[in-house]
Amino acid sequence: MTAVAYTPQTSGAGAREWPVERWLRWIVEIPAAIVVVAEVVILFVGIIARAVFRSPIIWSDELASVLFLWLAMLGSALAVQRASHMRLTFFVSKLPPRAQVWAGTLAAGAVAVFLAIVLHPALDYVQDQSYVETPALGWSGSVRALAIPVGCVLAFLSCCLRLLRHDPRDLVGVLLATLAIAGLAYACAPALTAMGQASLLVFFVGFLGLGVMAGIPIAFAFSLATAAYLLTTTSTPLTVVVGRMDEGMSSLILLAVPLFVLLGQLVDATGMARVMVAFLASLLGHVRAGMSYVLLGAMLLVSGISGSKTADMAAVAPVLFPEMRKRGMKDGELVSLLAASGAMSETIPPSIVLIAIASVTGVSIAALFTAGILPALVLALVLALVARWRAGREDDAAPVARAPFALVRRTFLIALPALLLPFVIRSAVVEGVATATEVSTIGIAYSLVVGLLIYRGGLRWSAVLPMLTQTASLSGAILFIVGAASAMGWALTQSGFSHDLAATMAAVPGGATGFLLISIAAFIVLGSVLEGIPAIVLFGPLLFPIAAQLGIHEVHYAMVVILAMGLGLFAPPFGLCYYAACIIGQVPPEAGLRRIWVYLGMLLLGLIGITFVPWISIGFL
Repeated sequence: MTAVAYTPQTSGAGAREWPVERWLRWIVEIPAAIVVVAEVVILFVGIIARAVFRSPIIWSDELASVLFLWLAMLGSALAVQRASHMRLTFFVSKLPPRAQVWAGTLAAGAVAVFLAIVLHPALDYVQDQSYVETPALGWSGSVRALAIPVGCVLAFLSCCLRLLRHDPRDLVGVLLATLAIAGLAYACAPALTAMGQASLLVFFVGFLGLGVMAGIPIAFAFSLATAAYLLTTTSTPLTVVVGRMDEGMSSLILLAVPLFVLLGQLVDATGMARVMVAFLASLLGHVRAGMSYVLLGAMLLVSGISGSKTADMAAVAPVLFPEMRKRGMKDGELVSLLAASGAMSETIPPSIVLIAIASVTGVSIAALFTAGILPALVLALVLALVARWRAGREDDAAPVARAPFALVRRTFLIALPALLLPFVIRSAVVEGVATATEVSTIGIAYSLVVGLLIYRGGLRWSAVLPMLTQTASLSGAILFIVGAASAMGWALTQSGFSHDLAATMAAVPGGATGFLLISIAAFIVLGSVLEGIPAIVLFGPLLFPIAAQLGIHEVHYAMVVILAMGLGLFAPPFGLCYYAACIIGQVPPEAGLRRIWVYLGMLLLGLIGITFVPWISIGFL
């Protein structure tokens, strides 16, 4: 049972690839690889033009943004072809084998259904965008927006070809079940509309929860729940959903995700990862939970470089996970620690969430940057204690002898050029040479030069195309989840849910203490459902004035809600960053379901400590 496949068993499993499937795969893979290379070249050339020749290219970011949506949609189509969209198989795996086969057909059918119903709205969206002109290039907005229907068509065709391998009886059963659900929703539409906000429970708890438990890919479960809610209870056209997905996937800061994914693969392929891990293992390998400490330190070091937790994880996990597996750590423990470390480091500057809070609430960005470091260090210490305790419970973790000093020194000298990579990246951001989005291209260039000239690693021309397509596929799976979550968050907002929730929180008894506690609970849920920045944009202007009236320092409140939101982002079953961690680590999501709660529980205790000791947040202001 794989981590991401949504067709675990079919009647055609093991059959040879049809020629049309091979052609369709090449139609997606080649352009996706070209776009990845183009993004790296465009951003790197932009850095050189601005930093070296003092002549910035005014259209570089605009072109990168246009290509980014194409990369996201081609990558998501490629993820459909490779069955790489994340799905939860924990509940499906408990079913009898025949039911598991049917569930696989249902999952693939659900993907096809959403792609089919969203295609016409996607074409309408392209038409709407044709009236928009890009300021620097002067291109029609339809050039960029066309990526959405093209990606949907390619993914739909790939999905249909997969469905043809399934048992015809299962296909008929899934079709009948789909028609029955659609008919029931149509018949109950007046009653659901009359329920008002209570209908949110039907769609975003009942329908969404059943879809996730049935093994439907997470992104498509989000999308189907949103589309079903809007079609059943509102007159809102699905073109709006397409637009919100576009907005969620297209944030230029997220371009760091595929670039850091590519950087991680390059670090591994050129041999840099091998020498870095060899040094870290010789230094801390004999210590119980030593490699866990290395992972936590690495997340603290790279956090804030990209502004994206997903990009941070993509930079760390590919380097450390192989060695940690060799030392006996289970996949569930690895992904749990990775996800918890992502939640831990939400406040490390220059976090994009800190910038978002400053922009919508007026809180000083300098104060937020100063305040964000100590809370993250406190939570890192909490996780280090948990990691040490968990390491003592791993029966298969063999003891490792302390390496002699001569070996540590030798591995350090060999690894020194590779170890400089994170410092080169951070220095480029701090010195203003590159933005958070661009900086990964400097890392890519540095890795190519150092890896090929110094380490002469295993990078071969034959490995370039697979590396680029893997980057596109992983990135597409991650970005499509973000887009689906953005659309769902918009639907929840339009229902009036956000204003009602803010009013309810303000009425909680207990003064400042009660408000802080209810804020923690609310932002854990909101982070899980809405994703980080949408939750801040929606609720920040509503809740920060209430906190000020209760005498809560605005910077302290910002730290509390950011960390609470981070817990929700990485908490299964709905936290999308948990699934991003699983995708990056190539670990089945069910592997971490039982183990992650220890880490998240201790993070919650650490957060409560930060909440009731305001000095941790504001002591250095």
